[in-house]
Amino acid sequence: MSSQADVLSPQAKAHSAQKGSTNANGFTDYFDLDGLLTEEHILVRQSIRDFVKKEINPNIERWAQEGHFPSEIVRKFGDVGAFGPTIPTEYGGGGLDYISYGLIMQEIERGDSGMRSTASVQGSLVMFPIYQYGSEEQRKKYLPKLASGEWLGCFGLTEPDHGSNPGGMTTNIKDMGDYYLLNGAKLWISNSPECQVAVVWAKNEEGRIKGLIVERGMEGFTTPEIHNKWSLRASCTGELVFDNVKVPKENLLPNIDGLKGPLGCLDSARFGIAWGAIGAAIDCYESALKYSLQREQFGKPIASFQLQQKKLAEMITEITKAQLMAWRLGVLKNEGKATSAQISMAKRNSVDMALHIAREARQIHGGMGITGEYPMMRHMMNLESVITYEGTHDIHLLITGADITGIQAFK
Repeated sequence: MSSQADVLSPQAKAHSAQKGSTNANGFTDYFDLDGLLTEEHILVRQSIRDFVKKEINPNIERWAQEGHFPSEIVRKFGDVGAFGPTIPTEYGGGGLDYISYGLIMQEIERGDSGMRSTASVQGSLVMFPIYQYGSEEQRKKYLPKLASGEWLGCFGLTEPDHGSNPGGMTTNIKDMGDYYLLNGAKLWISNSPECQVAVVWAKNEEGRIKGLIVERGMEGFTTPEIHNKWSLRASCTGELVFDNVKVPKENLLPNIDGLKGPLGCLDSARFGIAWGAIGAAIDCYESALKYSLQREQFGKPIASFQLQQKKLAEMITEITKAQLMAWRLGVLKNEGKATSAQISMAKRNSVDMALHIAREARQIHGGMGITGEYPMMRHMMNLESVITYEGTHDIHLLITGADITGIQAFK
């Protein structure tokens, strides 16, 4: 952004020579989180950071303003290893741990939440269920193409009348002997207008939830795009419509039954969001800090005023708390100990924190904060979707409530 190339004030120059809110790499890390990361983690983070700076940052404001999804980014994400980083290398994945995955999501969302949505849907909601619940034939057929970005995938769970209550879905399959007949519709589906494959959840004739892999080109399968969004404008969102779609029986995910299938996928995606939203918060905070040191009023930088320092101090505090929670969650995830309730808490906390920081950062920028010269309004609009999808802000609060009391308030 051109405005960040301004000459720094003497106070800003002095600040840049001090240690405090950033580590040696110039990255917001007040409690030296890097000291808890491995060399591989830092290398992974740096490679994605470099990718975002080159491929996303120079274009993202234009893409968002124009409501344009850059389809060419899909192949580029594949090339840099952003798709399915925890999937074993034999299927085209990165074979990395969950902290690496979290760092990848964090860096992509520093660029844009819509870009992170594209990557996290592909990895957590499409590749994960095929790997975890699919047959070996399905893994070999789909995962390498998804990992490379040759194919883009989407995840069909939410319906027009069933969001927070996925168990009430009406999309259904009937066993026709040689194939399943799929009917129904899914709504608010990231990647759907551009997808080549969809992991779809539907009820069979016994009312059990099953997962199927639906491919573009199957007769009766369409993916209408949703237009006029004020949020996630650089990603593509649409519907999945199934009108007597004949799905081959070999496309059924054989190793899962019931609602635990899609909920397991959501755990993986929510984990990525818990890290990703921190990236959006960091981008807003760093922009606000730099601006406050450059912008002068009453003869001195606005960073010298108490109310602005209060905002900045609270921002870095909340970011630090979220970073430490996400890191600990990553350790638990690597050890196979992370619970759904813990993931839910982290997702809710990170997104709520990021949305609050985006709003505070916008105020520090004054009128300039509403322009595309700075990222806050774009992040703020994006986060209004992130705070709702894959479990709303309120539902996640009730998940925690149910976990600590043993009583489910939403049933």
